[in-house]
Amino acid sequence: MFLMLIQKEMMHHILSVRFVALLLMCVLLIPLTLSINYQSYRQDLVDYHEAVKLANIEEKTMNPKMPLEPEIEVSKLIFKPAPLSVFAKGLEDSLPSYLGMTRNGITQGPPPTFSAPLSQLLGHLDFLFVVGTVFSLLALLFTFDAVAGERETGTIRLTLSNAVPRDLFLWSKLIGSYLVFVVSFLVSFLLGLLLLVWQGFPLGESDIFPRVLGLTSISLLYIAVFFVIGTAISTYLDSAKTALIVAFTVWVFAVLITPRLGFLAAKVIAPARTAQSVYMEKKALRDDLKADLEKQKMKLIREIPPDDQGRIIVTGEKMNELMKPVEEEHRLKFQDHVNRLDQDYKRETKRQEQAGEMLSRITPTSSLIYLATSLTQTGKIQRSNYLQTGDRYYDMLYTDLFSKIDDYAARRVYNPATDIVKITQPPPLETDTLAETLRRSVVDVLLLCFFAVVLTTVSFLKFFRLDI
Repeated sequence: MFLMLIQKEMMHHILSVRFVALLLMCVLLIPLTLSINYQSYRQDLVDYHEAVKLANIEEKTMNPKMPLEPEIEVSKLIFKPAPLSVFAKGLEDSLPSYLGMTRNGITQGPPPTFSAPLSQLLGHLDFLFVVGTVFSLLALLFTFDAVAGERETGTIRLTLSNAVPRDLFLWSKLIGSYLVFVVSFLVSFLLGLLLLVWQGFPLGESDIFPRVLGLTSISLLYIAVFFVIGTAISTYLDSAKTALIVAFTVWVFAVLITPRLGFLAAKVIAPARTAQSVYMEKKALRDDLKADLEKQKMKLIREIPPDDQGRIIVTGEKMNELMKPVEEEHRLKFQDHVNRLDQDYKRETKRQEQAGEMLSRITPTSSLIYLATSLTQTGKIQRSNYLQTGDRYYDMLYTDLFSKIDDYAARRVYNPATDIVKITQPPPLETDTLAETLRRSVVDVLLLCFFAVVLTTVSFLKFFRLDI
């Protein structure tokens, strides 16, 4: 009996117009978006290699005894696009294209979309968008009339009058419609993967295939959540038209509004400074200390006693000796203040981001986005690794070069054999293993499971109490 009910539900959907719409969406959107985004990734990779070649960091050398303006970029850490950005662009287009290393700190290059900002007005069209936005709506369209529609037509009374248990009836509704949806989705996704492999995408690599498999699994779980949401709405309403309006309203809030509203509220709850404002504050501090050093230098010159003829003679060695402790004091003062600025900035931004994440997670769409971008290495974990690598690279350059620069040396003696410093190579960008990624994302996995279980329970409890 149960299998017959599932078969009946599957045939009901296959013969409907919504199934045609589902097939069109799957066959057109998934392979097309994967193919287009792979071509975009290949171009981004070419641009990356060109940028590395132009930077020419391997052959750069500097003399720390030569004057160096604080705003000059000595070296760059260039961002490398991730192969799995084919599935989800995530934060890649908003991250700086490079991190420039200057004496004042780290500057950020323009994001990759800076040259074509108009193309970003309408957002990304990738696999994550198709699943999170398009398929969530289709899932609600498949289930909004699962119970309400049969109550309107009266067919539910005929079905239940044949001694069909209510739990089997509702399970058949969920499973039958979900199977039709999932088979269409998986077949189209497989076609898209075959197209990617044909174009040269390294799907078989050990760090890529398991992540794609994980991305498929969470997509199926996310679609199941919206199937349960649609079924819950259908059990609480008597009219299919009303259920459709309510389902569409829930979709708008769950997918389009709430994920963005959480971070807007976080800016009010936990305000934070921008990276540019912190950099400008560092620059202003350096300029103030430079002016103060000039005053100290003139003061020391005036304190030098004149010779027998009333002249004040200051040699370069004497001036360097007098200024050395003052310069060291100012250098330590500057570094201490900079460290405090960086710590405050990181603490403020981390608090704001955590508040935004917490508020946005009241909807399953946010959990899907966090999970998908973590698996594709285009989310907050990769951004954090990128910025931390930049900080680590700056510390290396500070030790090897910046700390040895003396702006106020009165006399400079150069020894090309010993004074030349080769610019330190940028360290490799660290990436988390799949196990570490899943460990960090366990909250979002549990939230999706929680939504599915709770909403399923609510649907069944309400359906058992219906007076049919």
